[in-house]
Amino acid sequence: MNLRSVFLGCLAIAFFITACAHKQVAPTPAKPAVVAAPPQVSAPVPPPITSAVATAPVYVPDYSHAGQALPDGVFAWDALSKSVDAAAEQDFARFAFSFTNVTKDNVTVLNVHPSCGCTTAELPPTPWTIPAGAGGVIKLNVNLAGKFGTVFKSAKVTTDKGNKDLMLRINIQPPVVVKMTDEERAAGLAKAKVDRQAVFKGDCASCHAKNLDGKYGVQLYDAVCGICHDAERRAQMVPDLSKLTVPTNQEFWRTWITYGKPGSLMPAFSSSQGGPLTDVQIASLAAYLNVTHPTHAPQPAQ
Repeated sequence: MNLRSVFLGCLAIAFFITACAHKQVAPTPAKPAVVAAPPQVSAPVPPPITSAVATAPVYVPDYSHAGQALPDGVFAWDALSKSVDAAAEQDFARFAFSFTNVTKDNVTVLNVHPSCGCTTAELPPTPWTIPAGAGGVIKLNVNLAGKFGTVFKSAKVTTDKGNKDLMLRINIQPPVVVKMTDEERAAGLAKAKVDRQAVFKGDCASCHAKNLDGKYGVQLYDAVCGICHDAERRAQMVPDLSKLTVPTNQEFWRTWITYGKPGSLMPAFSSSQGGPLTDVQIASLAAYLNVTHPTHAPQPAQ
């Protein structure tokens, strides 16, 4: 090989190397950014139902029969009518009616309504369900304030099988008349002459100022007036109210009962004067006396 050939070969190689050094390489495209998706929250999965839970049936009373009469053979009562005796100073008359459910089903007591406000019923909260063969007691209390003689009351027991009336009778005994010896009477009169209000104190109060609450009119008259003015052995200085010779009217009676008469045995019955009676009780006495003891003397000219 001659020098010319070597020279040309080297020149070609140098030219190739230079061309490769100036060749532009295309940039590699950037990969797009990957945005992470928010985490998915899955709903809780309920546990599988393995078996059904059965609940006991609930007894619901049938109110459609409440307005009907309770048939026989539902409740066996110890009695449907009862009577009690009560002392004159007794506050309440109390009754108790027992019963048994003699059916094969439940019976529900819906309510118990006494005939008036002076009678109240005691029983468990209603509706009160009585299972078959079971029983209960209904208690009834009658307030005797202002009552005397024979008193009748009732109470309607309403159930989901019908209703039944319970009848009450109260025989209120007359006040017990205290028998006094001549010595006791003389001692009482002596005290009253010194202090006309003495009849409302000590032993005298047991006759003249005891158990007067709730009494009006005739019952109050018998308790605080009649024991002196209508007594079989009325003291000479105690007048017969049916034979007064002075004109009387309702205001006359009210004034005398309220203030009494100083210097006599007639006490002041008003609570404002140290007596045992309220203004309403005194008004009831005045009205009663004005009717039962009308004046026998002409009224003064107006």
